[in-house]
Amino acid sequence: MAEFTLPKNSKVTKGKHFPAAPGAKNVRTFKVYRWSPDDDKNPHTDTYDIDMDACGPMVLDALIKIKNEIDPTLTFRRSCREGICGSCAMNIDGTNTLACTKGVNECKGDVAIYPLPHMSVVKDLVPDMTHFYAQYASVEPWLKAKTPVSQAAERLQSKEDREKLDGLYECILCACCSTSCPSYWWNSDKYLGPAILLQSYRWLADSRDEAKGERLDALEDPFKLYRCHTIMNCTNTCPKGLNPGKAISEIKKMIAERSL
Repeated sequence: MAEFTLPKNSKVTKGKHFPAAPGAKNVRTFKVYRWSPDDDKNPHTDTYDIDMDACGPMVLDALIKIKNEIDPTLTFRRSCREGICGSCAMNIDGTNTLACTKGVNECKGDVAIYPLPHMSVVKDLVPDMTHFYAQYASVEPWLKAKTPVSQAAERLQSKEDREKLDGLYECILCACCSTSCPSYWWNSDKYLGPAILLQSYRWLADSRDEAKGERLDALEDPFKLYRCHTIMNCTNTCPKGLNPGKAISEIKKMIAERSL
């Protein structure tokens, strides 16, 4: 029987432990993934005991407290703290989500925090989003129309057509859905993934866009679109409550209908 082992330098080891201050009563333990390209050490998990009586309620609050007061070497992305920018997307308690909207009290036991899975890590909790953003650019996410309009007028849209964009325009490109998708894990070089396909459908569903045929031609590919097997991890994990799986199904339906 064949035996498979991970490369030696990929095994996650146990790191440092930072205990809470003496006298702390409301303590939660955070196990945080650490890795730096500046040394030859294996990735490891450092353990931080945090007094929640002196910390905000969200996981991001705990990370900021760790960086500001305990370990300034910890690296992570964050910006809006309102669930709008998507910067602080990471794997928390086994689920891809936003650290700014994930309450510590929603986690059971020790809070495990890792970077988004199946992406190259820049450092600690920071994934390399270069390829993800390149895929986003590839679907040309902007209005494409040849019908001229006056620069003093808007491109009007009915209320009913505008409502078709609900559940699409709210995507913040956090990549939680794509990095929870097994098909994207194994085929991210060719498969666009749930986030990008939802963004693509946002323009296919827009009544003002006049490039539907061109957009569908670009997506009709064995890998770009059809690697989706409707596992629905994407919809289950979306921190904005969106449904990328449905958007992908709608694209497949459009392609099927135009060939009838």
